[in-house]
Amino acid sequence: MPETEPHSGRCAIAGKPNVGKSTLLNRVLGQKLAIATPKPQTTRTCILGVYASQDPPRQIAFVDTPGLHRPHNALGRALVEDAKGGIMEADVVLLVTALHKNAGIDDLLGSEEMSLLDSLRDGGRPVVLAINKIDRLPSREALLPLLQQAQERFDFAGIVPISALGGDNVGGLIEAIAGELPPGLQFDPELLTDRPERFFAAELVREAVIRRTRQEVPYAVAVTIDEYVEEAKLTRIVATIVVEREGHKGIVIGKGGARLKEIGTRAREEIEALIERKVFLKLWVKVAEGWTDDPRRVQELTGREEAVPLGTPAPPAPEQEG
Repeated sequence: MPETEPHSGRCAIAGKPNVGKSTLLNRVLGQKLAIATPKPQTTRTCILGVYASQDPPRQIAFVDTPGLHRPHNALGRALVEDAKGGIMEADVVLLVTALHKNAGIDDLLGSEEMSLLDSLRDGGRPVVLAINKIDRLPSREALLPLLQQAQERFDFAGIVPISALGGDNVGGLIEAIAGELPPGLQFDPELLTDRPERFFAAELVREAVIRRTRQEVPYAVAVTIDEYVEEAKLTRIVATIVVEREGHKGIVIGKGGARLKEIGTRAREEIEALIERKVFLKLWVKVAEGWTDDPRRVQELTGREEAVPLGTPAPPAPEQEG
């Protein structure tokens, strides 16, 4: 008999960098909320997105956490602390791992994953394992021994093979998570995320920078929003791209400003798609030497604004004069 009782709760999405956590969040929500790039440590702070359904009644507050890794600077340490905080506040932990062609159990559940699982063994918090990128396997039969070995290493509440990019079995994953949530609905029905639009505007600019500089500029790029004004017919945004070295500034700008223009065009299109209105976007580039090693600058430059409490509607935007 299908489940009809309402359930809701927090589900932390955890895993190493580049296993598809942000892609999965976007797939579940049916829209792009978290940026995703091939570079590790793209996600820099916990991003919440609320999945809701009416039949059956469910609310799952997914929290996309920074990738599990061994930190080497102040930025890395901040990412790890954010990930731990998101995981510890969750009702359910969703551990995401990724397959490659010849993956073994030690590839799926390596030292980072086992360290996390060891910390959760005695906490009573259910853990669901999502094995992502199953489209890489020539045969699904190859999964069976991996599923058995994974269950032997940890008492998972569920193990679900998926493709976050293609959407394969994501519905089954939601079922597995929902079955572990407490009863009742606890979130505002209009709530999608706890971050303001300006946060996502900065993230989309950063994504455009990463994708258009590829290996030329490392992941030490930050974006700040200097101005975010909603006018009658468009939203006016002024943002600054912060790089760590003088040489990176020229790479971001490009010859005659060509690359910066490409970055601005792509970011503007993505922001318009997100907020569903026209956008004027002006970009600047500046250097902040060694910012990733400075805890204070890390706090300033990585979007750690105060989030809206879950269950509380965001306050209405102030009316524009004129």
